[in-house]
Amino acid sequence: MPTTRSTDEALAQTAVRALISQAELTPKPGLADTRDLQARATGTDLLALRWSAKALAPGFAAMAAAARRPGEPTRALREELGAIGRCAEWTMARAGGDPAGDRAGGGPATGRLHYGALWVLGLLVAAAALEPGAAPFELTATARQLASHADRGAPRRPSAGSQVSATYGAAGARGEARAAFPHVRRALDVLSRTRAAGATETQARLDALLTVMSTLQDTGPLYQAGPPALRRVQDGARGVLEAGGATSAQGAAALATLDAELRGTGVAPRGSAAVLAGALFLDALPATGRPRDRVAGARG
Repeated sequence: MPTTRSTDEALAQTAVRALISQAELTPKPGLADTRDLQARATGTDLLALRWSAKALAPGFAAMAAAARRPGEPTRALREELGAIGRCAEWTMARAGGDPAGDRAGGGPATGRLHYGALWVLGLLVAAAALEPGAAPFELTATARQLASHADRGAPRRPSAGSQVSATYGAAGARGEARAAFPHVRRALDVLSRTRAAGATETQARLDALLTVMSTLQDTGPLYQAGPPALRRVQDGARGVLEAGGATSAQGAAALATLDAELRGTGVAPRGSAAVLAGALFLDALPATGRPRDRVAGARG
């Protein structure tokens, strides 16, 4: 039997691999991927993203350990997770990320991870520690319970993401969590369905990302260029899927067109990427609650 510490560390490493796998998925429309090793196109250095993801491992392990102590999604646990997350933000910034300027997808691009990825994965790691072996829909429900509690230790200054949500009525990362991560569950469904249809792992993950982009109220594009940018992201993603998705020649061509447009305008749907990371994390948790290796990298 694994020790509780090794289980916490395994959950943390699975979360880190999910972040890195999301970052390395290529080609992602408007988002950093393996084409951006020198940060020429999107302003985001993939190497720095890898380092900042790895720097989050101790924070994720601490979140898992914190969740095991009360054994239920209490307000006190939510506040402890918030405190751990703020420490992890600082560590991530020192390692190459810059969450302080990226809570809505804006700010200077410096090889950072999106703040929403830490929020999404932190809640899901805690849920997985609370409910070992639970099904994904059960874990997202537990995460919803955690997210429903207020964090009295959170900074009083509103973040860029919360300001965007208030201005445009977008749910944002917090709204997604309080609704039990519907887009994470949708991405998982697409992963399962496209794999069963014979898609490669890369194609399955791209279609999952596009599905999220097609309906998520991503605060990144809203922050960068307002509602027209979000509509372009959603319409473009739907167009790719309607053309057959990443598995078809027409869909691949539509994806390339959307990618070129978003990169040209500087619109990056980073919230959608954070949701995909959450889906990849849950996808890597088998019924036994012990991580498997699927998340380690896209095949094909």
